[in-house]
Amino acid sequence: MRLYNTLTRRVEEVVPVEPGRIRMYTCGPTVYRYIHIGNLRSFCTADWIRRALLREGYEVIHVKNITDVGHMRQELLDQGEDKLEAEARRVGRTPGEIAEFYTRAFMRDEARMNILPASVFPRATQHVGEMIEIVRELERQGYAYRAGGNVYFDVARLPQYGQLSGNSLPELTSSQEDATADKRSPLDFALWKEAEPGRLMAWDSPWGRGFPGWHIECTAMAIKYLGTEIDIHTGGVDNIFPHHENERAQSEAYVGHRWVRHWVHTQHLLTDGLKMSKSMSNDYTLDDIVARGFEPLALRYLFTTAHYRTRLNFTFRALAGAQTSLRRLRMAALAARDEAVAPPDEEAMRPWREAFDRSLRDDLNLPAAMAVVWDVVRRSGLGPAERAALLAEFDEVLGLDVFAEPDSGLLLEPRQDVRELLALRAEVRARGDYALADALRSDLEARGVELRDTRQGTRAYRLRINRLPHVFTSSAEVPSRVGEPDRYEWSVNLIARNNREDLERCLRSLARHLHGRSLEVVVVDSGSTDDTLGLMLELYHRGYWEEEGVRVPLKVLFADHNIGFAASRNATMRASEGWYVVWLDTSVELAGDVWTPLEEALADRSVGVAGPFGLVTEDLREFERTPGPDADAMEGYLFAFRRALLEEVGLLDNEKFRFYRLADVYYSFFFKAAGLRVVVVPEVERRIILHPHREWYSLLPEERQTKSKHNYDLFRARWHHGESLLVARDGQVERWLEHDHPRHVDADHFHPPEELPPPGVPHVHPHRHLPDHQHNHPHYHFQGD
Repeated sequence: MRLYNTLTRRVEEVVPVEPGRIRMYTCGPTVYRYIHIGNLRSFCTADWIRRALLREGYEVIHVKNITDVGHMRQELLDQGEDKLEAEARRVGRTPGEIAEFYTRAFMRDEARMNILPASVFPRATQHVGEMIEIVRELERQGYAYRAGGNVYFDVARLPQYGQLSGNSLPELTSSQEDATADKRSPLDFALWKEAEPGRLMAWDSPWGRGFPGWHIECTAMAIKYLGTEIDIHTGGVDNIFPHHENERAQSEAYVGHRWVRHWVHTQHLLTDGLKMSKSMSNDYTLDDIVARGFEPLALRYLFTTAHYRTRLNFTFRALAGAQTSLRRLRMAALAARDEAVAPPDEEAMRPWREAFDRSLRDDLNLPAAMAVVWDVVRRSGLGPAERAALLAEFDEVLGLDVFAEPDSGLLLEPRQDVRELLALRAEVRARGDYALADALRSDLEARGVELRDTRQGTRAYRLRINRLPHVFTSSAEVPSRVGEPDRYEWSVNLIARNNREDLERCLRSLARHLHGRSLEVVVVDSGSTDDTLGLMLELYHRGYWEEEGVRVPLKVLFADHNIGFAASRNATMRASEGWYVVWLDTSVELAGDVWTPLEEALADRSVGVAGPFGLVTEDLREFERTPGPDADAMEGYLFAFRRALLEEVGLLDNEKFRFYRLADVYYSFFFKAAGLRVVVVPEVERRIILHPHREWYSLLPEERQTKSKHNYDLFRARWHHGESLLVARDGQVERWLEHDHPRHVDADHFHPPEELPPPGVPHVHPHRHLPDHQHNHPHYHFQGD
């Protein structure tokens, strides 16, 4: 077998240290949260390598560690941060309980993905003694130095440092910040860290009470179970630097020779073209996949469609295609097995075996291997016995359960209420009342259950969201009502994602406080994976919310995945048909008539946005609430405007705002740039109850900071020149309204009407916003009312 070696940058034959036996190590999970499907792609690659080697006749000893000490990044390690302790504090559990819970979840996910269990799953906390011994030896040899209660690896002592990642030591050093007070070089990394007071996960050591560095854990566990030279080390490309580079450095310094023969890394799994990360809210888990009506092995099939060293773009449409292909493959395999009556012809199967094995030996070329599989099914001319035998062999490597019943992974173990409805439906079908049977089918679909009537009886499956009408992947797929006549006075825009309790509370308050208004609710489900999805399905079939005899029309939209905040808002704005539109966060509960003061404010044609929580800033960095009346931006808890303005300001033009923070500020500036005011309506604040924001309080402080910074960078990139729009600048500088408006600074670019692009289409040429600021970027021209 030949695999690409990250260290040598070549595809090389796998030559084990010991003939006939492969020693293989995989960096496992840090068990403070669920692993995401990007992690699963890397673990599947290791599983396929292992299965392919088993097919070649090797004995494979596979070690996959469990990191149950939660530090992960060097900068957080330097701060003493431990993600397990942080998560334990957040949910009121001990670090040990958190680690055990997520370890079991990891094992369950691997089993559902048909990943063979590793030979050993060593846990970091059970090997601290081995880590201490290795650190002591590195210190004795002069590769490590003590600084107070910390011990660092001296990178300068190892000339080959940087070879794995392709970086030279001078380049790495110049790209780093200055060394901290106790480090000789900024590249030196922690082998052992002194524990701060109150730290739970700490151990006694020769350097005082502390905890191991991130990288030393893998070295200690790999050497204990696999020896001082390993055949294959796997992981994701994001492990290459610094983790694997540092792991290699300390290990080779310790053993005195080459430590790993083959470094194998799996490329990123992207989501809608973006790197998968918690900060982008696109780090889907296997439970997310299952909740959307997909079986785990459909994801495994999807992973076979791209080489492990190429990026794979995950979309739910691609996953739906993979599930369909897996279903067809299973149907073909079952049909071949059922039709086989004679033993298979070994000679006829030989060339197909060889083609499959050639693909595996060629750097684990799974797309080519799958092409062989489909050729066997469709074009081989083989008989059913040969097809069935080959598919069984191939599946020992592929792990797709090709002889399982199609869609078996979607079968439900029905709840009691579903069982009762199934029994009732069977009874009414037996007596020929098919109209009532169909009505019960619809009721069950509203509960997330898809029925299939077969000769063996009715079976219940998870409802596949992509089979519902009006499911969309992109907000642009939602039919736009912008510019169409108004059907309601108000369109209330809501986003649902795993927030059933908040959503129900918000809807109840809307129904109780209509105050005679004609109102519709436009709500988008953005990838819910809990019982929120069941509620949304029920509302979709019903078409209204009813409270104390009052019905509020509902327009329910389904995204096939979590499309993020900005795309969700765009979807609801496109579908709205009210004279006014209001973004309403589900943390808001109405407690009175908010409509009258909002209508009075928006009746002023100079006002673009009205709401209770206005913000002002003097530097586009720090924002604070203001009593108004004028503000620089409006918080999105309640953000109201006239729908007709969408033709001027457009929708949110950057759907990278997957997290909610600052998207409201960003959008407010579009109204300001169109010469419209953002005004605070204090009466509204007195007529609502603002509950804790569920998403915000579900995040750790580090996650809040990361997501918020990402959004601020988006805001700053678009509006860094926006000082002239600020309330604080009124009277200080000529502020610009439209590009060719008389009050625009240096307004010397007049365009006759025939040169202006259509509304909402950007235009580019040099222009200035302030006397000392001129540049090119897309901008919009707006014509007056």
